[in-house]
Amino acid sequence: MAEHEAGDPHRPPPAAAGGTPDPARGGPAGEVAGGTGGDAGGAVPDGRGARGGEGDQGARGDGRRAVLALACAAQFMVILDVSVVNVALPSIKDSLGFDAVALQWVVGAYAIAFAGLLLLGGRLADLYGRRRVFLCGLALFSLSSLVGGLAGAPGVLIAMRAVQGLGAAVLAPATLTILTTTFAEGQGRTRALATWTAVSSAGGAAGNLIGGVLTQSLSWRWTLLINAPIGLLTGLLALRLLPADRAREAARRLDVPGAALATTGVTGLVFGVTQAERHGWAGPATLAGLGGGALALAGLWWVEARHAGDPLIPRALLRAPGVRVGNAVMLLAGACFIPMWYFLSLYMQDVLRYGALATGLGFLPHTLAGIVAARLAPLAMRRVGARALIVASALLAAGGFLWQSALGPHSDYVTGLLGPALVMSTGMGLLITPITTTVTSGVAPDAAGAASGLMNAARQVGGTFGLAVLVSVAGTAAGAVAGYQRAFQTIAALCALVAALAAALPPSPPARATDPRPAPDDDPPDPPGATGASR
Repeated sequence: MAEHEAGDPHRPPPAAAGGTPDPARGGPAGEVAGGTGGDAGGAVPDGRGARGGEGDQGARGDGRRAVLALACAAQFMVILDVSVVNVALPSIKDSLGFDAVALQWVVGAYAIAFAGLLLLGGRLADLYGRRRVFLCGLALFSLSSLVGGLAGAPGVLIAMRAVQGLGAAVLAPATLTILTTTFAEGQGRTRALATWTAVSSAGGAAGNLIGGVLTQSLSWRWTLLINAPIGLLTGLLALRLLPADRAREAARRLDVPGAALATTGVTGLVFGVTQAERHGWAGPATLAGLGGGALALAGLWWVEARHAGDPLIPRALLRAPGVRVGNAVMLLAGACFIPMWYFLSLYMQDVLRYGALATGLGFLPHTLAGIVAARLAPLAMRRVGARALIVASALLAAGGFLWQSALGPHSDYVTGLLGPALVMSTGMGLLITPITTTVTSGVAPDAAGAASGLMNAARQVGGTFGLAVLVSVAGTAAGAVAGYQRAFQTIAALCALVAALAAALPPSPPARATDPRPAPDDDPPDPPGATGASR
């Protein structure tokens, strides 16, 4: 059904005009929530193969592959900057005269702004247009990287890291929204999301390696400055590749109270959790952040349920079981996988005495295994279905983390890191694509940004909470090595919980072994004289 709505000429029309109820669309399956298929972020035919209505999903095969590469490049930048400065922190401290308390905000300012503004960033793409919001987020991210890289004082660097986080919060949901509105549901979208997932995993893992190389060979400043030329090139390509946005409908306005409460709530929670790492869960700053965040989110629920005409998170979106349960699974998955890099980095540097560059190189197997697994995820989904793959891959990752918990002060690289890395990174690589597919399936085009922002926020908030909890758990052990062991044992238990929760997802049968219809990203060439509007 979704493929037919997207304008795919290879799909048969619906059997009946009314269709069947679709909770993600707020009405019959053939009806888009909010009116017609054209949203504020839609596209008009521009001579490059875009179709009317859904616009983006009608792009030709080559054009869509270029859009996929563009979205992946932007996502790589965003995820890379979560970790790229980690190994550069000692150099930053010496260069700008940071004290120990202020230094943590070089990382914290980015993380808090990024997580806190993702819900707002996702909705902006729905209301103001995908290309427009993508370019605005990219400009914020790139310019703040340039100013941050040239900073001569601690306050300037921290402020620019916060602006980077704001740009990332606008940019990251836009990349996913562009993909889900460019590729119709089916094998084409699944393959696109698998590539996007693989690039995201590579960005997270490559941050330590790239940061180490740049810091050691050039300067810590290049961990930020490198984003400026990449951002400029990406922006020029976006102007060329992304269809123009439609004029915004006057009736659709940003839910300002909801946006303010969502931003305050998520930011407060993330701030409170980051303070728990330093001051404990009973510290005043921790309690103020957690309490204020919870109060703001309660206010968000009340405003959205009773007063918002065009809610920040559309009500129909939250009625879909795949969205509700899928985001809960993504939150737990973030709590497992994001903290992994933190503990492994500390173990390699503090216990095995690896330098910054050696630590970055040590993460290469994690990166490669995750990329290969993510690319294999669509094939596995066609054979067993998304839900079964989530359960199996979560259990595989749990086994890898249990193996990793056997590390010791005298472990060698092969048995202490390489073996566990291949198992748990394969599990992680297989897991994220089916979750992403589940939470974005059946979503109306004019709610795609909200769905993307919600999923990204769930993952980042889960990672932040998971790290704080795991740091506390590790701190109760006698000695650093015992703490790392306990942390990985806890992550293994969380992975098992992911598998259990995934059982509540809607069933997704495997695809038929033989499907005569071409995948959405394999459209045949246009016949002579055909135009995008006529397809």
